[in-house]
Amino acid sequence: MTLKIFAELVELKAKTASIFPFLMGFLYSWYHYNQIYWGNMLIFFISMVLFNMAVDIMDNYMDYHNATDVHDYKHETNIIGRENLSLSLVRNMMWGFIIVSALMGIYLASQTSWVILWLGMFSYAMGIFYSAGPKPLSSLPVGEVTSGLTMGVVIPLICVYLNIYDIVPFDWHLIGSVTMMSLPAAFSIANLMLANNTCDVEEDILNNRHTLVSYIGKKKAVTLFQLLVIATFVAATISVVFKIVPLTLLLLWAIFPKVWQNTKAYSKEQIKTKTFPLAIKNLAMVVAVQVVLFFIGALFHL
Repeated sequence: MTLKIFAELVELKAKTASIFPFLMGFLYSWYHYNQIYWGNMLIFFISMVLFNMAVDIMDNYMDYHNATDVHDYKHETNIIGRENLSLSLVRNMMWGFIIVSALMGIYLASQTSWVILWLGMFSYAMGIFYSAGPKPLSSLPVGEVTSGLTMGVVIPLICVYLNIYDIVPFDWHLIGSVTMMSLPAAFSIANLMLANNTCDVEEDILNNRHTLVSYIGKKKAVTLFQLLVIATFVAATISVVFKIVPLTLLLLWAIFPKVWQNTKAYSKEQIKTKTFPLAIKNLAMVVAVQVVLFFIGALFHL
């Protein structure tokens, strides 16, 4: 297996969906509590990336197994069939990443708080059942919510509490504040999934995958995509108003024209190879600029 094939198997290009929410949790801890446990951050980061890769491997693995014979997805589109990868190698890699990641997570929980264990168990359940089981979450009309919540909200929440478990109780105030801060990333991640499902809706139906788009149709899915883009920037503004994030986050609106330009281009036609990359660009811009603005605001105590 070459590095290029491995990168596609684990969908390396999509790791911004978890890395930037991690950085937001890191910055929140620094900004509000001026406390960072670097060892915890390193272990959690490695564990998070390993599990994220395992979930993407599982997604490809299960899609390969569940593909129907009415079209050429299994052998022409899916990375496992297209590159004739060893199923045992793919399966062993997947379980290896899951086990190592879980052991690291259990260690973190034992050294900090069992809240981390419960949050981790929730994340693992969402990640595994996203692709596995008789009715994977990714094939149901809840995939967007699952991905947005798990990667956009739970990752920064775990990151924050790993830094402040010994000085702040895990209560609804903390959960609400971190969730509010995380909504721009959560909406953007959910939108990426929505765009993916919109582009693939015909193929998904052939594979017995009935996502949200198959229920509401492409037209309403595009409208929802547009609304989530707007909600992303509104949520960031509300976070500034409630002093959850620094004032610098208001500058996120500076990229709105470019994000909306991409949104309008995607809204005209939903083609996986042509316009879906615009949804990826929107996600990357929002989460990257959000992190940079948060860092500047935290650095200068704005």
